[in-house]
Order: sequence, then C-alpha cells, then structure tokens
Amino acid sequence: MKNSVLVTGGAGFIGSHTAVELINAGFDVIIVDNFSNSDMAAVEGVRTITGADVPFEKADCNSREELEKIFKKYKFDSVIHFAASKAVGESVEKPLMYYRNNVGSFVNILELMNKHGVSNMVFSSSATVYGQPDVLPATEQTPRKPATSPYGNTKQICEDILRDSVAACEGMKGIALRYFNPIGAHPSALIGELPKGVPNNLVPFITQTAAGIRKELSVFGDDYNTPDGSCLRDYIDVVDLAKAHVVAVRRMIENKGKAKYEIFNIGTGVPVSVLELVNTFQKVNNVKVPYKIVGRRQGDVEAVWADTKLANTELGWKAERSLDETLAAAWSWEKRVRNIK
Repeated sequence: MKNSVLVTGGAGFIGSHTAVELINAGFDVIIVDNFSNSDMAAVEGVRTITGADVPFEKADCNSREELEKIFKKYKFDSVIHFAASKAVGESVEKPLMYYRNNVGSFVNILELMNKHGVSNMVFSSSATVYGQPDVLPATEQTPRKPATSPYGNTKQICEDILRDSVAACEGMKGIALRYFNPIGAHPSALIGELPKGVPNNLVPFITQTAAGIRKELSVFGDDYNTPDGSCLRDYIDVVDLAKAHVVAVRRMIENKGKAKYEIFNIGTGVPVSVLELVNTFQKVNNVKVPYKIVGRRQGDVEAVWADTKLANTELGWKAERSLDETLAAAWSWEKRVRNIK
C-alpha cells in the first residue's frame, strides 16, 4: 500500500512544492487549503507537473467540522501542516487572528489525528524561534529567544504543543522543521511564490520590481555589523526545502527517529546579505532591480543562518540547488505569471 499524506495549506508556496516532491517520491497526497493566500492555479500546477490527479479539498483548518469530513473521507498516515498566516507585521496588528488561525487550527488537526489514529506530523516551523542568536550559526540546541511578534510566538507555541502531544499520545511521532528563508520556484515555472497584495518576503518583491509592478525595492538598513551593512540570512531553495519534508515523513514511517519528537534546521548554512541577493539576482537574470536604502525595519534581526549538520547527518538531507539556479527559477516563474517574454 502506498503511504498517504494530508498536506494542509498545500496550495501555498511551500505546500505546493512539497506536494510535488511527495508524489515524485511515490506518496499519495491529499491537498487541503482555504485559498486565504493562494489559489487553484497552484493545485493545477501540482497536477500538471506530476501527472497525478491529486485530490483537493477546500476547507478551513479552523473549522473542526470541515476537517472531520476530510479525516473520514480519506485514509492517510501522515500530516504535513503548513496552513497558517505568516506576515510578521500583520500579526502585530491582529494578534488574536494569528493565535486563532495558527494555534487553533493546529490543535484541531492534532485532536483529529488522535481520534482517527493518524501517527505522523511534520510541522512547518521557522528560524524565527531563534530571534537574534547569541552565537552563529544557529543549531537545534540554540536557545529560543522570546518572540518579537505574535507570528513568531505561534511557531514557538505550536512546537511546544506538538512536543507535549507526542509525549502524551502512544504511537504518535512529530518532527518540527525550522525553515530559514525559503525562496525560488519550481524549475518548470508552473508553481512559485505569488503573494496576494504587497509581498512581505524579499524575493517576490525583487521579482515584482524587476517586472515593473513595484517602483523600487526598499533595503532596510545598510549600517548593520555585516560585511556590506545589510542583514544576513540563509536562503534555502523551496525545492530543496520540499525534499526535506519527504525525508522527514519517511523517517517517521520507517521508525528511524532517535526520539518521538525531533527538530531539524532546514537551511544552506551559508549566510547571504540582502544586497548580495539583489546583486546576484540582477547578474543571473540580466535585469535591473531599482532599489533604495531606507532605515532599519523594526523586528529585523541583524544576522541568522543555520548549522545544518543534524539535518545532513541524521535526516540524510542537504541543500543542493545553487543561489544562481534558485534566483533564475524565481524570475522564470515571475515572467510566466506576468506574461513577460
């Protein structure tokens, strides 16, 4: 029997790429999404890339009733939970919405997993939980800092909920993947990052500026204690990131884990500055990105990147795609979406 995986938020940026990699690895996939920050085109993209007639259910993970129907309709042994709101600034303005959506939906899923005997959970966490680490690179043992936003706090809370649930429930296993900065698009250019409204993430803002949709990019601060004064981040290709989820699910199915609950950093281990990323994008794609330096943005940390040794050795996963390949794919996706020749 094929192993089946329920992917919540599966029409989103990371969810859609993960659905593709799961299917390519021989898994059956059921996609659930409410299209709050995505649309049906992503599901169709997954179907086109894989040639699989992937089942899709439009449902809100905040609705236990809607979720219950899905748990009754399909048989699956694993869940990858992406469904969450993710804009840091919006979370500061609307904290209750974030706690209800991100924490409430996760509790619903875990309760229904218990009820229906579903064993394995991969949780979409974030390097946000580290804040500004005292020592870099960040390892999985790096202490979590108090969150600087409700969004970051929901990631910490959900990690703790998963840890406690796995400890309490016999037969249940959980893995939290702490992503660094996911960027790029599928090489087919059929799926990618298409945020609704003004992008919160750097690369979509770069691609939209290059496409003429945005007048210019704002680089927040050039006076940090870094080689060129701009913030340092660890940019991970979304396809590499998606493959980490496949490995994590397989690890739980095959009982390879050292513990019932595990955490892994998913990044490249290579710090890249904001200005370096902009310049690399321009060079790789032979396109101009007008930008200006503005003041620092509240809540931004100066530098954070991953120590990936644990994921490399324990999961047997490592980032493979180069920054050039990733930024070329991001631009190919933007051009296809905007009909730019």
